[in-house]
Amino acid sequence: MRLKLILLVLCAPCLPGQDWTSLFNGKDLSGWTKVGNESWTVEDGLIHGKGLTKDYGYLETEKTYRDFQLALRFKCVGDGNSGVFFHSAFKPGTADVTQGMQFEIDCNMMHHTAGVYAEDGRGWVVWPAPENESVVRAGEWNDYLVEVEGNRYRSRLNGVPMVDFTDPKPGAPDGTIALQLHAGGKGNMQFKHIWIRDLSRPNQK
Repeated sequence: MRLKLILLVLCAPCLPGQDWTSLFNGKDLSGWTKVGNESWTVEDGLIHGKGLTKDYGYLETEKTYRDFQLALRFKCVGDGNSGVFFHSAFKPGTADVTQGMQFEIDCNMMHHTAGVYAEDGRGWVVWPAPENESVVRAGEWNDYLVEVEGNRYRSRLNGVPMVDFTDPKPGAPDGTIALQLHAGGKGNMQFKHIWIRDLSRPNQK
């Protein structure tokens, strides 16, 4: 219910269902592609990602996106971490990232959930304020809303604004969106209610 209210507020004055599009049908992984050797399954209307090896694993959209708002719910089942990648690309046949950035997910306290990490060698580009490190809820469902518009990245977690950052050195202008399982074999994440609002202009290159 909370996620639906967030979508309605952001979409106003649009009518429900006319602007936001579901990225997950609750039944299978249609529209998504596995990257790497980790486990991605659909169970009881949710996506369950589980680490099987010590390597990274991803589940990426078949479509690419430029500017967008993305809303989803996540639960950290294990103690590994995750992330929502954007403007991503991977080396064919591997889980090696060749471009992209990520909005962090880590239910261990003081690990910067909703901050932004760059995969271009810069590492962290923005963290949430220290007082917001405890907003994430381990073992419970969390409402996550992220926005990418040009080089401006914003995130909101459980209704709390977390970061609003304008990147002075943006990377690739578009790419896939990908859910991550961090290396180490401890990844155990669940996702559901994944919705996107494409903000790109039709003639945008």
